[in-house]
Amino acid sequence: MSRWRVRSLVFLVYVAIGVYVAWAYDYITPAVLRDFAEALLAVFLWFLVLLGVDLNIGG
Repeated sequence: MSRWRVRSLVFLVYVAIGVYVAWAYDYITPAVLRDFAEALLAVFLWFLVLLGVDLNIGG
């Protein structure tokens, strides 16, 4: 396995553990995930926002 793949794998494991710890200590909640998803949709589908499409998820 090459050096950059090992670093990438270590980084991925580090981030996964960080997400788990943040979820366990309620820094990441379903509401935060919903808001983040809405923001990503608005960024990537900005043309729909300009056309008046509502990208709110679940209320």
